[in-house]
Amino acid sequence: MIKKIIFGIFAIILISIESIAQTTTQLGQDLNAISTGVPFLVIAPDARAGAMGDLGAATSPDPNSIHWNPAKYAFIDQNLALNVSYIPWLRELVNDINFSNISGSYRIDENQVIGFSLMYFSLGDITFTNISGDPIGDFNPNEFSIDAAYALKLHKNLSGGIGLRYVHSNLTGGIAPLGSEPTHPGNGVAADISVFWTKNLSISEKSSNLSFGLDISNLGTKISYSDDTYQEFMPANLRIGTAFKFDLDDYNSLTFAIDINKLLVPTPPVYDSLGVTIIAGLDPNVSTSTAIFQSFYDAPGGFTEEMHELMYSFGMEYWYNKQFALRAGYFDEHSTKGNRKYFSLGLGVKLNVLSLDFAYLVPTAGRQNPLANTLRFTIGFNLKKANDK
Repeated sequence: MIKKIIFGIFAIILISIESIAQTTTQLGQDLNAISTGVPFLVIAPDARAGAMGDLGAATSPDPNSIHWNPAKYAFIDQNLALNVSYIPWLRELVNDINFSNISGSYRIDENQVIGFSLMYFSLGDITFTNISGDPIGDFNPNEFSIDAAYALKLHKNLSGGIGLRYVHSNLTGGIAPLGSEPTHPGNGVAADISVFWTKNLSISEKSSNLSFGLDISNLGTKISYSDDTYQEFMPANLRIGTAFKFDLDDYNSLTFAIDINKLLVPTPPVYDSLGVTIIAGLDPNVSTSTAIFQSFYDAPGGFTEEMHELMYSFGMEYWYNKQFALRAGYFDEHSTKGNRKYFSLGLGVKLNVLSLDFAYLVPTAGRQNPLANTLRFTIGFNLKKANDK
């Protein structure tokens, strides 16, 4: 019974990010999405990235770089900065589910920067019932992560970064019907490894910048909510991206960016009619280290299905006088892997100390989205610029 409750709560989260699908026998063509534990870790935590199609591997660094690519911190133009974000979730259905994030960075010296973040996901109030449907308790399921990162400039154009993460997921509050096995919060730790390269260029006597980024995130333990052997993988992810910024003149600049993502967890195999023997794909019950490498060749549909597991983000950002920004983006996930497809729009305003960013999502492909008709916002505090004494 307790497993059903936990799976039900996971279903709320997974449906919210449109990552649930069923495995069928027509390999590579039917729904076979990858699910993980604590999927809140892959939610875009800030409005700037959200407005650009959920990307950030190679865009200019900001306090939220800890989520997208910690190595970018080494090139941030602020000595001390802080961002606070708030995202209403499934607002068209309920009003008590929300996601919030606090991120910041501090420059130690010319080459070293540290960062931190706290993400909190509240799933609202849920009434638990026993097998007969009788109420047995109320609880507010919630999850959070605490992150720390370190970035080091290795060269005038190159930096590396690492991140450490503690994850806590409390989906039941220990509520257990009579005769059911007890549950407990899921806890885990994970690490990120990242690289960032950026170089200023001159094209047609105009200033420009080209950047590349790579981030491998959420490499860590599995998540478990009971004392049995069942465990969920964290959403380990490979993100690579590039960004190109071009100054049109002294007041106007334009940036184009692309990110490609792939989950580094097992693809569900295809079982026989009894659900016992694997007839295509590989056994998903492996260690996290094995899963990382196996994720590149374990899809039951072969190379075609592996390519379907790539997620693409396309974004652009226009700045006027480094004070007013307009943003747009598009996110694409294959129809057999969750079918998340949406456009995003947003704007930003930057003052001396304060900045405001907003994002709005427009779902496509006939799919609804938990962020549809929802305004996300981020407030930034530039406490000390890098050239301040």
